[in-house]
Amino acid sequence: MLPIGQIWIKASKPKDFRYPKLPITLGDHIRRRRIDLKLLQRELGQHIGVHCLSVTNWELNRTIPELKHMPAILAFLGFNPLSRPTTLAERLVMHRRSRGWSQKRLADELDVDPTTLARWERGEKTPWGPYAVKVEALLG
Repeated sequence: MLPIGQIWIKASKPKDFRYPKLPITLGDHIRRRRIDLKLLQRELGQHIGVHCLSVTNWELNRTIPELKHMPAILAFLGFNPLSRPTTLAERLVMHRRSRGWSQKRLADELDVDPTTLARWERGEKTPWGPYAVKVEALLG
């Protein structure tokens, strides 16, 4: 006669097939973090201050978040998944976007015309003299 007893097997629930194993886009990173934290899109939307459909569209890479939402998204992620800048122009753009600033806002911070800043961000011109000092102080 065999003894009869209960057997309990504990295992993690498998990840959803849509779980990004190697996140590439910002939407992939958002989805991965949201799933890891066991949040619904609705809950994340409330946390960031957007409709749940915005979160859906970001995760499906249909749209990208507006600049004003980037600080909250980066805080949610805990890091900046955007590519690392190598040039001064790329550093300026990343600095501005990670803070959710428009070109006008950053131009006001640097006390330059927005078209000048746009040229710097495109790499067409480089800040010089006192502007170079301001830019480096801002970027650290």
